[in-house]
Amino acid sequence: MNKALFLDRDGVINHDPGDYTTSPADFELLPGIIPFLQEATAKGYLLLVVTNQAGISKGLYSLETYAAIESKMKNLFDEAGVHFAEIYFCRHHPDQGKCLCRKPGSLFFEKAVARFNIDPQQSLMVGDRERDIEAAAAVGVRGVLVPVNSSANSWEIQL
Repeated sequence: MNKALFLDRDGVINHDPGDYTTSPADFELLPGIIPFLQEATAKGYLLLVVTNQAGISKGLYSLETYAAIESKMKNLFDEAGVHFAEIYFCRHHPDQGKCLCRKPGSLFFEKAVARFNIDPQQSLMVGDRERDIEAAAAVGVRGVLVPVNSSANSWEIQL
């Protein structure tokens, strides 16, 4: 079985401006994230992103804009030799109905565990909100809560 490192996006990988990252120009990696993910990769972790992107359903940015932001993120990491096995995003907002994929829902974690043959007990979720930790716990993945927009250099995480 594989071990995985799940990550929230806004506030963990990139700077969260407090509302939504609505354009590629707003996307800025947080300090230390590249070396942290390089170390995780070297230690055999599959890298997966699980992110809520309710700004899409709220009409604050389009699916095309989201795709452009994701493309910028992938390119920045590709240059550093860091690759994600998958990036799962939920575009729903609770005001517009229920869904199973929005954290704290665990659908994306369940999909990843099945698709990539992941051992939840060897895996880890890094998030900046309690809902990240709850979603991971629902499938048996240990979660670590980090301060929003903190440097990965300050995280006390043993990989």
